[in-house]
This record gives sequence, structure tokens and C-alpha cells, in this order.
Amino acid sequence: MKHFNADDAIAGNVEWVSKRIAVACEKGHREFNSVRLIAVTKNSPSKVMRLAYQCGIHDFGENRVQEAGPKFKEIYDIRSLIRLHFIGHLQGNKVKDALEISDVIHSIDSLKLAQAINQHAARKVSCFIQVNVAEEKTKYGFFKEELGTAVRNIGALPNIEVIGLMTIAPLTGSLEEVRPVFAKLKELNRGYGFKELSMGMTDDFEIAIEEGSTMVRIGRAIFGERS
Repeated sequence: MKHFNADDAIAGNVEWVSKRIAVACEKGHREFNSVRLIAVTKNSPSKVMRLAYQCGIHDFGENRVQEAGPKFKEIYDIRSLIRLHFIGHLQGNKVKDALEISDVIHSIDSLKLAQAINQHAARKVSCFIQVNVAEEKTKYGFFKEELGTAVRNIGALPNIEVIGLMTIAPLTGSLEEVRPVFAKLKELNRGYGFKELSMGMTDDFEIAIEEGSTMVRIGRAIFGERS
């Protein structure tokens, strides 16, 4: 893992991650431009976002509304040139604020949350439905047997456009153990006819890409360990 020691290290880290994405795409017999890199800027200031943007990053992810709101206001001048993704667990009382700053929401994990987004949205919002593929008690998301009903009910909401499924893989000592999780989500995603697939983070994004991910959410590999 490369470590973020100075501002000028971001360019090198972005290049390093991009090369790994390219190799994973080749292994998965895919085009490089079929994968969107979302730089997760949690605990990073807005000036770091600007540096990443200058290095070619156009998608940024945050998982806390209270942190993302003030930070995103500081990049107002490039706001129209980037896409902002909310990737964390979203509480009902934060929905309105999240909608004001986000272009895409990756973490619809309940019908109640989807209904709140639908109620407060002033436009049709692109969203992912979060699936707890491994059925971990510590993670949010629908179980596989709940997914059919969830897709049907959430998809019927007029202000939500479900563009795909999302998952967070289990932490494990062997990366190959997460491959079946990603493969299963790809199968489910294809079954519902969705085009986008949000899976893969710093520790497992290469396997996620090999298994079909179209959006990878990467923070530490670009910005270093969290403070």
C-alpha cells in the first residue's frame, strides 16, 4: 500500500490505482473505461479533492453528510464538473441534506429510506440498492431473499431511478474468499437488468472489477491511511 505523505503524492497514487484497474480490466476481458473510479475523500479536506480533480478524478464519495456538506460547498467552482456520490449508511433525518449535495446515492438499505428520499427529492435521483450478500449482522442492506420485493417497491417510487446494486464485501484474510460475494451480486444485478454495479474498495477492488463492478470506491489507496 502506498502512503499519502504529501500533496504531490496524489498524482502518483491515482496513476498507480489506474494501472491496477487497467490490469484487472484486462483479466476480466473488459474495457478500461467500463469502470468508474470514485475517490473516497472521507477525512480529507476540500483542497485534497481539488488536487485529485487536477489529476483527472471526476467522481468523489463521502459517507457522512455532516462532513460532506461543508466540504462540498468549498468546491463550488468545480461542482458542475464532478459527480458526488453518497456511499455511507444514510439516516432518515439526513436525507434532505444528502440530496442537496449528492448526485448518486449508493446505499438504499431499506424501503423506509427509499420512501424518505422519494419524498424529499426535487428531481429523479440515481440510486443503488445495497445488498448484504454475505448476510453479516454488522452490515446494512437487503438479504438476497428480500431483494425481489425491494427492487419492485423501490423501483415504483417516481423520484428514484435504481441504476444498480451495491455491496460491501466481508473483511477476510483471503481476498479470493470475497470473489463469490462479488460474483453473486453480479448475477443478481444482471437478473434485474441493471447496468451499473457498485462494489470494490481499496482492499478488494481488483477482484470486484474482474467480477463486473462498474464503480469502485477507493480512499486509502489514493489518500493514504485515515487520520
